Amino acid sequence: MRGEQNPLGLPKVAGAVVLLVDGLGASQLGQRAGHARTLAGAPGGSLDAGFPSTTAVALASLTTGALAGEHGIVGYDALVPGAGVRNQLRDWGGPMDPARWQRRPTLFESTPSIAIGEPRHAAGGFTNAVLRGAEYRGGRTMAERFALAEQAARERALVYLYVPELDRAGHDRGWQSPAWTDALEEVDGLTAQLAASLRRDVGLIVTADHGMVDVDASGQRIAPPELLAGLAHVAGEPRCLQLHVDDDTDADAVADAWRAWLGDGAWVATRQQVVDAGWLGEVHPEVAPRLGDVFVAVRGRTAIYLDADDPGRGMVGQHGSLTPDELRVPLRRFGAFA
Repeated sequence: MRGEQNPLGLPKVAGAVVLLVDGLGASQLGQRAGHARTLAGAPGGSLDAGFPSTTAVALASLTTGALAGEHGIVGYDALVPGAGVRNQLRDWGGPMDPARWQRRPTLFESTPSIAIGEPRHAAGGFTNAVLRGAEYRGGRTMAERFALAEQAARERALVYLYVPELDRAGHDRGWQSPAWTDALEEVDGLTAQLAASLRRDVGLIVTADHGMVDVDASGQRIAPPELLAGLAHVAGEPRCLQLHVDDDTDADAVADAWRAWLGDGAWVATRQQVVDAGWLGEVHPEVAPRLGDVFVAVRGRTAIYLDADDPGRGMVGQHGSLTPDELRVPLRRFGAFA
C-alpha cells in the first residue's frame, strides 16, 4: 500500500485483515493439525518472525516492516541507557517514550486501520509504540474480538486482530497441554467463521509472533555465581539472555566463560558478532547501546535463570532463542488472498 515490494505475491484487494495468534509456531501447528483443520489446510506456508523470538520484538517488526536493529525493541527485557533494564511490553514512560523508543513509522500511520485487542491494552505504551495510527477497539473474549474484526473489515482498509489466549495457555501449561489444544481449536473455529464472513474483495492473513518450547524442571539451569561476576545488567529472557558487562570486564572473556559452561547447548556471541551475523538486521546507532554485550541463546528444551528463586521458573512454554520451533511461524491465506 506504500509502494514497497510484494515478496508474498499477494493480489490487490480492497481490504485486508491480519490475524496475529500469539504463540502459534509453525511446528506446533503442524503437530496439532488435526485440531486446527482450517488453519492447517489453508494455502500459504511459513516464515521466520525475527530474533529475538519474543512478542515485543516480533509485533514491532510486523507493524513496521523492520527488524529489531532498526525499530529498537530488542528483547522482552532490554537495557534503557541511564534507566536500567525495563520490560518492553509494560514499563513505558520517561526515556521509553512510545513515539521515540520504537523508531519506525507503522503501516497504520499511512493506511486507514483498526487494531483489535483486549480493552486493557487500549492506552498502553506498547500499543502506542507499535499500533500508533490505528483506531483501537477492545473485546474481552476471543469471540468478541473476532466479531469486532468482522465488523471492522466492512469499515477500514486494514484490520489487525490480536489473540493472546494460545500464548497464555502455552506459558502456563505448555504447548503440548490439553489447555493449549483447546485454545487452538477455538482459534481455528473462529478463523473459519471470520473468513466466511468477509467480502469477496477482502483478504485474511493468519500468522504469529513466535513459536514455543516446553521446558520442564530438568531443563532449568541456574547460572553459576562466577559467571555473573562483572555483569552490570542482565536483560532478555531465560532462553535468550543479553549480558551487559561493567566497565572493567571484557565481553570476549565473558562470552568464553559462558561457552565453556554451556558447550553446544547454546549460541553464545558478542554484540559485534551478533551485528555482523545480521541476527537483528541493520543496527542503527541509537539502538546499539540497548543490545547486550554478550548474547546467550539456548538450544534444546532449556532455560537459564540467575537464581533458584526466580518466579519465572514456573513457566512451562518458553521462547526467545534461535531454534526453528521458536522462530518459524505460519503464514496462511484466506478470502481474496487465497
